[in-house]
Amino acid sequence: MEMLNKLTPFIWYQKGAEDAVAHYLRVFGPGSGRVLHTQHWGENAPGPAGTVMLQHVELLGLQMTAFNGGPHFKLNEAFSLTVACEDQAEIDHLWEQLPAGGGTALACGWVRDAWGLSWQIIPQAWFRMVNDPDAARVQRVFQAVWGMQKIDLAALQRAYDGA
Repeated sequence: MEMLNKLTPFIWYQKGAEDAVAHYLRVFGPGSGRVLHTQHWGENAPGPAGTVMLQHVELLGLQMTAFNGGPHFKLNEAFSLTVACEDQAEIDHLWEQLPAGGGTALACGWVRDAWGLSWQIIPQAWFRMVNDPDAARVQRVFQAVWGMQKIDLAALQRAYDGA
């Protein structure tokens, strides 16, 4: 397997990396990605021989490696993946599906999935709003986000507009 990107996220899961990858591919739907390579543990390795050691995957155009590394490290919000959503329907879908099976809804558009990976479910429009040269508009948008769990795109637009 050849690495196509010079920079690739390597995500250490305590266990179930292949289940996490399968979940992400289901959540984002057909055509959203694919497993590029699966490597199994060999004999005399840290993991049980024959079980999945890692999967190299492409998801929404991003290549990343999901590694079953055991309990040495634990995922936390210091690393997250941001999904720039087109509309409220996409926000709602991802907000419900990504944490399914044991994850947690967090604040400001963040969710943690059942394997501990954090995701920022943010509307594409937010990036335009917070780059506006009008500091008052930007401040209103941030104030609105800080009061939300799941992002409400219509409420963000009202804050941006000063309504």
